[in-house]
Amino acid sequence: MTSDALVDALVRNTFQVVGVLTRIGAERDLSLTQLRVLGILRDRRPRMTELAAFLGLDKSTLSGLIDRAERRGLVARGKNPQDRRVVDVFLTHAGLELAEQVYGEVRRALAPATSRLDPQERDQLVQLLHAVLHSPD
Repeated sequence: MTSDALVDALVRNTFQVVGVLTRIGAERDLSLTQLRVLGILRDRRPRMTELAAFLGLDKSTLSGLIDRAERRGLVARGKNPQDRRVVDVFLTHAGLELAEQVYGEVRRALAPATSRLDPQERDQLVQLLHAVLHSPD
């Protein structure tokens, strides 16, 4: 496979996944960035600065995004247990419930594509994608 074929395959798969996420997010009045926040916060409680860096947003843009999510009751901010000067952001119960619902819908929406692979191929794809995502820049 050529490098162009690999890039093309990655882009086409990205379009498929983004299309699913966009549709599911729109059904809940959530942008792709808001979905990313829910996904990130499902299993961690980052500092606001860490979340901004991970999303590639400046602090003021992230603050507005978190303000809107707070008003919807999806996230909250709190003092970091190790450093009281630092503000963490985390999912509320409602936010976690929504994140789990969205994840389930995404899984079901992508099932027709992922079910074409046998279990060994799925494991291999996970390993390969992990290697691509976590390769040194």
